[in-house]
Parts: sequence; structure tokens; C-alpha cells
Amino acid sequence: MQRSESMRRSKGYRRLIPSMNALLVFEAAARLGSFTLAAQELGVTQAAVSKQIRFLEELLDTRLFHRLHRAIQLTPEGSALFLVMGDSLQRIAATFDKILDGQAEHEIVLACTSAFSHLRVMPRLPALQALLPDLRLRLVPPLHREADLAIRYGNGSWDDGTATLLFDEEVFPVCAPEWLTSHAAPHSIADLYQSPLIDSDATLEGWMTWSTWFRALDHTPPRLRIGLRCTHYADTIRAATQGLGIALGWNRLVAPLLADGHLIRVTDFIVKPRDAYYLVTPHGRQSVASDLLLAWLQEEPIAREPL
Repeated sequence: MQRSESMRRSKGYRRLIPSMNALLVFEAAARLGSFTLAAQELGVTQAAVSKQIRFLEELLDTRLFHRLHRAIQLTPEGSALFLVMGDSLQRIAATFDKILDGQAEHEIVLACTSAFSHLRVMPRLPALQALLPDLRLRLVPPLHREADLAIRYGNGSWDDGTATLLFDEEVFPVCAPEWLTSHAAPHSIADLYQSPLIDSDATLEGWMTWSTWFRALDHTPPRLRIGLRCTHYADTIRAATQGLGIALGWNRLVAPLLADGHLIRVTDFIVKPRDAYYLVTPHGRQSVASDLLLAWLQEEPIAREPL
């Protein structure tokens, strides 16, 4: 029964996608931005590449490329097809690699933001390898479809999985110790207004900028001295460790940097957001290592006291 159902689906895909070869040719041309380079990569003639692209365009009744003078450019329809092709081929290639390396049954796919990956996961990898020496961990972006587990920041209520509280959060100003050698340490909210600040874009629900942090303390700041603003929080913290100013430290992320002295707290002012971090298991996926990963992620280093 299952086999016949699979065969029916396969025939359906062949009806909708008559030529995988044409799609692979299209992907190469779109990625390389050239029919000539695609032909060289695939080991065929440029005429053969052009023929496959024309076949797809006639099949879809739309142009996939603008043919410019000595150049090609994706149309909006071509861009949409290339986006899904790139994602699909990457997933197929990753699965091939796992099967060939014998890793398919021993890998945990963990989805998290780049900030959580860089600042929370990476410093703890040696401890994880000691705890689970046979485990292979794969880190992917949030909402990745292949994730076995996901780290999310929010209220713990999501429809696509079961959430387990990981830890709450605290947010406070941090800087590099070296920064204080040429700047006076701020001791009040007014001092912070006048300090050179490094800010981050509010990319997550509940993620604080300097303005929202001040408002959480019932202060409405005047024009702030934002010397640098970063889209990625990991870049913000990197800039702070380089002595470029004061950043907001999310305690659960910067704890290793506080523990080793790369960053220090510069005031006692602190905001405790209502949201928290959760370990989310998507529905239909079970991980025998989830409890161990939870304990590993919760382990805290000993941080230095604020100045």
C-alpha cells in the first residue's frame, strides 16, 4: 500500500517536473550568472544549456532570464525558482553527505540564531563532546525544516512543537576592560546617555535596543550617542570586546565572555524581560539526547562582579 502510494506521488512529480536535468542546468546558470560558465561546469556546450533553459521557459510560459548584452539576469520568476532550487539541492547534498559518512543515525540538528550559536553553543562544544563523544551536532538557522531541536526566545507558546524552559534572561550594559582605561565608568543613567553606545537591530520579538532598555527602566533618554549599530548581535558583542563602546549584554549569551574577563559589567542597572529561552522539540520528532542537551546548554560559568 505504501509502495503504490509512493509510486503515485512519483508519477505526479514527473508530470509537474518533466526534466530534472533542465532544472540542474538552470541552477548552474543562475548561480554562475552565465550560460558559458554553466556549460563549462556541466561539461556540455553553451547551446545545450540554452536549449534546456528555453525548454523550461516554454514549459512555464515565462522568461527565467533577461538576455542582456554579454550577460544574463534572473527575472522575478527566475529568482523565485532559483531560491527554491538552491535550498532543495543544498538539503539533498547534505543528506547524501550524511549517508555516505554514516552519520544519518547519529546527528542532532539544532536550530538557533547566529548569536546563540556563536555566543552560547560554541564555547560549550568541548563539554558536549566530553558528555556525548559519539554525537554529531549540526547547527542550522531558526525555523529550519530538518531541525530535531530548536532554541527559541519568546513566551514558550508555539503551535509547531513542545517547549521546555531553558532559562530566563537579564540585560545589562557591558564593555571591554580596556575601554575603561580611556573612558570614565558610567555610574548613573545620565552617564550612560552620554557614553558611546553600540546598538543592535531589534530582530526578534522582545529583543531590546538601547532605547527600549532605557524605557524598561522608566527613563526616556535624549538623543543617544550610538557610534555603531549592527544587524547581528554577535557583531555587536565583537565590537564591544574590541573596546569600541558599551553594548547591552544579554547575560545568557555573554556569560562566557564575562567569566573569562573579555567583557565586564559597567553598572548595576539591569532589565529582566518577561520572555525566556526555550528548547523546542518539533511535533513528530523525538530526541533521546534532548535532556542531556538541555543540561549542557543550561550550565553556567562563574562571571566576574560588575564594576
